[in-house]
Amino acid sequence: MTAVESNTLQKPPPETGSAPETAAVAEAVLPGAGLEGGGPAGADAGSAPGGEPGARDRSRAPRPRLRALDGLRMVAALMVAVYHYGGRDGEIGEAWGSSPALQFPTASQLFAYGTLGVQIFFIISGFVICMSGWGRPLRSFFASRVSRLYPAYWAAVVLVTLVFALPWVTYQAVSPSDALVNMTMLQQPFGADRVLGVCWTLWVELRFYVLFALFVVMPGATRQRVVLFCAVWTIASAVTEAANEPILEVVLMPEYSAYFIGGIGLYLLHRNRRDIVAWGVVVVSWLIGQGYAVDRLWHPPNPDFFSYRPSLGIIAVVTAGFVAVGLVALGHLRWANWRWLTVAGTLTYPFYLVHEHLGWVAVHVLHRTLGLPSAVAFPATIVSMLGLAWLLYRFVETPLTPRIKKLLTTAR
Repeated sequence: MTAVESNTLQKPPPETGSAPETAAVAEAVLPGAGLEGGGPAGADAGSAPGGEPGARDRSRAPRPRLRALDGLRMVAALMVAVYHYGGRDGEIGEAWGSSPALQFPTASQLFAYGTLGVQIFFIISGFVICMSGWGRPLRSFFASRVSRLYPAYWAAVVLVTLVFALPWVTYQAVSPSDALVNMTMLQQPFGADRVLGVCWTLWVELRFYVLFALFVVMPGATRQRVVLFCAVWTIASAVTEAANEPILEVVLMPEYSAYFIGGIGLYLLHRNRRDIVAWGVVVVSWLIGQGYAVDRLWHPPNPDFFSYRPSLGIIAVVTAGFVAVGLVALGHLRWANWRWLTVAGTLTYPFYLVHEHLGWVAVHVLHRTLGLPSAVAFPATIVSMLGLAWLLYRFVETPLTPRIKKLLTTAR
């Protein structure tokens, strides 16, 4: 659920309101995707108090945290979790002892929509990474990304590898060599077996970070530069699809670019809700994004498929993701300011990392070993994975993230 950066902002300007399923989609989960646990994002340099480009916002006082965004990313993570536990077949069926369609005859069809939590994560990531990179030097941006993504990820890779190596666990661990390659987060392009099924979304995120760093952060973020980045990436994605050139597909990710670009457009609206160009960026991105989602997830009704998602249902969920982030961007969810939402936000990334593979083990133990009914084992598994996420946050992320960030920021 993936998006990995602080959503603490500077004082807002007055105008703002503060396929048939591919293998990748079938294994969907995200994000570390563009969200970070806490801390100021830095000044929104390059924008005048009224949201116009050119003048620099000299206010350095941090804005209130966008806690609604924390809650939204936890919703996206839970969507992905229910998809993995009850919205698809595969290894989870082995954990339950039968297909989730038999365990949850009605709910499983709703759980199948949870895979779209990944797309929502990508929208959030576009918003937050644009916010994070605005007014921040490249070294600081790089340090924030590495220090946020890797500590919990390393711990999750080690933990899943060790658990899968236990003799009573039926799932096969990857080879020691592939496990070591996984520590780089580059196992997918290098062809190593993945320790975490969800890590494919991190590979998507990494490529987005590189593009944004090269073309926005390094030259310095301004409204004009961000708009140009969105426009060029959108057109380049269309050309990539038309050219059917594999190297361009790897670099430009046309299947996912619209979600990131839409999130960037929503951040521009957060800075100035009257920005008509930003509205255009968001609308075009939504139009393209829903098309990709339908293309990847819709198929004709077929009793041999696990689930059937009508195209209107897919469109509705993608639209809800854009609208939800938009409500945050425009300040309409300012009232959702409960502190527990911040706690939820800090747990999202570690939960996202561990919930799938270790969830299989938890389901097996709770349902088949201890005999708990599936209706009880399902939420108990989610709670247990949230508890594990808290441990990773408390004993891995809390001590390591600031140390790694300091080392990378001060290194010469």
